[in-house]
Amino acid sequence: MKYSHYSFVAAAAILPTVVDAHTIFTTLFINDVSQGDGTCVRMNMDPQHCTDPIAGLDSDDMACGVDGEKSVAFTCPAPAGGKLTFEWRTWADAEQPGSIDISHKGPCAVYAKQVKDMDTGSAAGPGWIKLWEEGYDESSGKWCTEKLIDNNGLMSIDIPKSLPGGSWLFRPELLALHQADKGDPQFYTGCAQVFIKSEKTAPLNVPAEYSVSIPGYVEAGQPAVTFNIYQPKFPYPMPGPKVYKPAESKKAAAFTLASTSSKTQKQTEGEIPSDYLIKNANWVGVEVSSYSTEDGCWKASEECYSQANGCYESAPPTGSANCRTWESKCDGISAACSAGDFNGPPNKGQKLQNEDPAPPENIPATIDVSSSRKMRARRARALISGFS
Repeated sequence: MKYSHYSFVAAAAILPTVVDAHTIFTTLFINDVSQGDGTCVRMNMDPQHCTDPIAGLDSDDMACGVDGEKSVAFTCPAPAGGKLTFEWRTWADAEQPGSIDISHKGPCAVYAKQVKDMDTGSAAGPGWIKLWEEGYDESSGKWCTEKLIDNNGLMSIDIPKSLPGGSWLFRPELLALHQADKGDPQFYTGCAQVFIKSEKTAPLNVPAEYSVSIPGYVEAGQPAVTFNIYQPKFPYPMPGPKVYKPAESKKAAAFTLASTSSKTQKQTEGEIPSDYLIKNANWVGVEVSSYSTEDGCWKASEECYSQANGCYESAPPTGSANCRTWESKCDGISAACSAGDFNGPPNKGQKLQNEDPAPPENIPATIDVSSSRKMRARRARALISGFS
């Protein structure tokens, strides 16, 4: 019996192509290592509209984007104090280069929210804190989105060392202001599922002014979302709350990224299997059953194509290149069965070549914007005093 796989090949071939692209958060890096396109990332699953801005400031989609209430299979582990980098693209599958159109000028931010369970915890609602922001840099004359373009679509933050261990949603945000003066601010967002490995387990005691609900943290008509970039009156008023910097205890400050203390909270959900042969976003292909008979060979072929079907069905707009690689493995098993070679599978346990687009060469360093502002202010005061 030969298993037919026409259905998922045909489905993959007719996926629509994004033409009117804006931008989308596609890829998470942890300590400068890509976790794979779409892996641990909640994103709009519609390839034709995945780069569209959020429709409505009061929409639940403001939390993690369209489809953002649905958890993905994997949650990426990261050490407390580690570095997170978020990649933005105008084409989700990197078919064409670019992160966001140069006309889409505006601020950036990163929010975070702890959830007890990725599957049942709600992204929309209270509990969000802002960890980082940047608006208009008057010293360089650039908006954050312009710096994002300079950095090949990458923006980086450090995870505060004092964040408690457990499951967190990290939410990068871009706001394009090119139509804001006409009542059309354009927000872009998505969420990364991250498990923070830390000895700290006590919940944060966040002052009320720093904890916000999304949606609800920004409203139509506010200066931040009506700002006229063509006739600007700086400084730009950032949307949302102030950046929250949780205080670090001496114990937290002494905790190193290499710590393997038994007190560190263990991840119990969303772990990526260690024995996979290839990964496509939040799907993994695992080796098929061994066989030594004709019937076993064809059953292994069917098992392989069934996994391929699951890969194509789960593939986000970042693409299905690794599904095709897995399908080639299935074709090899099927060919062996047809040729009368009933001992396998061929190349058992061999890792397959990852076909994700190559990550950008230079990962930007994290920047403490508040410290940069203080430094520029000190320089300005020194310059003024020099003329007095």
